[in-house]
Formats: sequence, C-alpha cells, structure tokens
Amino acid sequence: MIPRNFLISAATALALMGCAAGPDRVSSSPPSLDARSGPFSSAQAGVVTANPLPENWWRLYRDPVLDGLVADALVANTDIRQAVARIDRARAALRGAGSDRLPRVGLSASGGYGRTPADQTLPGADRSGGSFSLGADLAYEVDLFGRVSGGIEAAANDEAAARADADAVRVMVVADTTLAYADAASAAARLRVAESIVALLDDSLRLTRLRHDAGMTDGLAVARIETLRDQRAATIPAIAADRSAALFALATLTGRTPAQLPPITGERTVPLEIAVPIPVGDGAQLLARRPDVRAAERRVMADAARIGVARADLYPRVVLGGSIGTAASSVGNLFSGNPLGFLLGPLVDWAFPNREPVYARIDAANADAAESLAAFDGAILTALQETETALSDYARALERRRELDRALASASRAARIVRAQNREGLVDSLQTLDAERTLAETQADLAQQDAIVSQRQIALFRALGGGWSAQAEDPA
Repeated sequence: MIPRNFLISAATALALMGCAAGPDRVSSSPPSLDARSGPFSSAQAGVVTANPLPENWWRLYRDPVLDGLVADALVANTDIRQAVARIDRARAALRGAGSDRLPRVGLSASGGYGRTPADQTLPGADRSGGSFSLGADLAYEVDLFGRVSGGIEAAANDEAAARADADAVRVMVVADTTLAYADAASAAARLRVAESIVALLDDSLRLTRLRHDAGMTDGLAVARIETLRDQRAATIPAIAADRSAALFALATLTGRTPAQLPPITGERTVPLEIAVPIPVGDGAQLLARRPDVRAAERRVMADAARIGVARADLYPRVVLGGSIGTAASSVGNLFSGNPLGFLLGPLVDWAFPNREPVYARIDAANADAAESLAAFDGAILTALQETETALSDYARALERRRELDRALASASRAARIVRAQNREGLVDSLQTLDAERTLAETQADLAQQDAIVSQRQIALFRALGGGWSAQAEDPA
C-alpha cells in the first residue's frame, strides 16, 4: 500500500504545476534593415558589388603563398588555440547542465568495530562487535518549473556564443595575417621604388657634376642634388625595417619564430590588391555573418533563459528518490539473506515564506539580460559603423591613388622635359632640382598609397566578418 504522505506530497507538486513560469523572453529592437537595399550607403559603383562575400575571401588575391600562411595561422595561432579552449570549457558546462536531466545514483558502504556501554546491553550479551552496512540511493528531479531545462538552454547558448567568439578570433587572425603579408609586400615595393629614385638621382648627380666640371653650373647645384639624393637614400633603412617588422608579425601569427618563417614569404614585391570590385553583400547578410553579432545574440538568449532558472526558485523543487540497503555484524552476513530496508518517496524543497533572496536573484537575472540586450544592439550598430567606415576609407583611398597616378604621369613628363632642357643649357639647376624632387615625392607617395589601398581593402574584409557564417544547427 502506498503511504498516505507520499500521495499528499505528489498531489501538492502536481497542483503547483499550473503556477510555473518559464523564462522571460527579451525582445530586441535593433535598427531596421532592408535586405533589398543592396550594398551600404557609402558604397560606390565600381568599388564594391552586392554579390555575397565568399567565405575564404583571401583566396580572391590568388596568391598560393598567402593561402598557405592563412592555413598555418588557423592551425597554430595562439589566440585561436585559446578560443578553442574556451569552447571546450563551454561544452563541458553544457554536458554538466544536461546531466541534471538524468537520475543520480549513489552507492554507500560503511563498516566499523565498537563497544556498547554496559547500561545499554542486556546482561550476558557481547558488548563488542562489528557493524557493516551497504546501500544504494536514487534521486531524480522532476523539472516541473523549468529550472533544469532553463539551465540547459542557458549553457547551450553560452556554448554557441563561445563558438561565435572563436569565429571572431579567426576573422581577426586571418585579417591580421593577410595584412602582415600585404605590408611586407608593400614595403618591398616601396623599397624598390626608393632604390630606383636614388639610382635616378645618382644619374642626375653625375650629370650635374659633369656640368660643374665643365663650368656650366656652380657648386650650389651639386650640393642641392646631393642633399636630395641623400634624403631619399635615408628613407631606405626605415622602409627595410617596416618590411622586417611585417615579416616578424607574420611569423608570430602563424605560430613560428622569425627564424622559422619560409624565405618564400618575403619574395613578393608587388602590392597585394584585388583589382575588381569587392563583393560585400547587404546589411542583412552582414549581421548574419558577423561573429560578434551572433555571439551577442546568443548571450541575450542565455541570459533570458537564466531569468527562468531564477524564477523557478519561487516554486517547490520536487525530487523523487528512494534508497535500499542492508546491515549486518560482519561483511559476510551482508550477502547471506539479511532483510533489506528501503525508503521511497518525494522530497519537496520550497523556500517559504522568506522569498526575498529569490526575488533578488530574479532582479539580477533581469539586469543581466538587459545588459546583454544593450550589448547586442551595440554590436549591430558597431558592425554597421565599422563597415560603412571601411567602405568609405577604401573608396577614398582608391580615389587618392587615381589622383596620384595622374600626378605621377605629369611629374614624369615634366622631369623628362627639364632634363632635356638642362642638357641643352636652357634651364638652370634650381628648375632641374624642383622637377627631380617633385618626381621623387610623387613616386614615393604613390608607393605609399598602394600600401594604404591594400590595408583599406583588408580592413573592409575584416569589417564584413568574412570567412565564417552562422552555424545552421541549434545547440539547444
């Protein structure tokens, strides 16, 4: 016959099920986006297209060396390894939360030897002896009010947020690796331009000295062209240092020491650039792709689930349990048919009437969810701001380079004319010097602008969050 107290406890628990309150759902109000609006407001025709951004965007550069470096970085980079470790920790927490759905079984055994006081022992009975027991306990929490399921949901979203954080680290590492490779290539190109400028000025200096020896010009012209030549030569060590620094950064990003970097890495002397319009998609695709936005969204969901976990403490926690065991005076007698004792029934744990601690935890959970929601809205605004800024910077960089291309053509033409006139004695040394200086500065500016275009292009890919998209599976 089932004990009367067990029926009363079970009926009480079932009656309270109607009062259960699940986790609050926090609704966001991010800026409205029209997926049909095409690229972003700062995009210009001929600069970008509305085609979706490819996942492996660095392959658009068609450079096998860069492809290999990115692959190495994705495996060996220390920041990525830390992010993967954080995923493993979140998955362990998810497994721990999921285990609350399963019954908990415990085994117990004890033994001892003692002496009973004389006034507690029958006359003539042995006062000394052993005592041994063996038992098993079973407990299962009935998730009537969503405490267990809410904890699992929160842990699942924490794990998904950790995966999104790892994707954000991968985006950063790929962009930094590509940028370091681009900086090394741009520095090599700038170095080549600087050396060609010095070689050209050496020729001008030689001709000026010949004219000076022939009495056709004075020593001031020689000194001026020597000064310009030395000024341009002084830029070479700084450019070489920039190239070395980029290569050292590339070694660190790929998990190597500088000495272990393959020599082929530094062989490129042409700036890294995609010459066709860049596919950027639209705003809706951006938000679905950006790992930081996905991570912020998952944290909102996790904190919303924790509200339900905290609110479940307003209601009783019902645990169905039982135990069975036996006791004997010796270990051998434990298994010799001694009678078994058992206990079966529910355990109801309910904090009442002092529920202020529970309300405090609910308020704290609501505050955490509000903070996560604000962070989510901020992540959306940041994503749009960074992308619009990167698009604008890239468009302006291309525009400035076009102007410098025209300026270089004009400066080259002027320098050729002045050199020819100088050989004929039609212009003085000051005019020649000005033409040479203008040409050298324009060449150096254009080489520097090529590097800036590469940097702006990579910054745009970083802002677009390229390389990883939202996972299709539901971690819950």
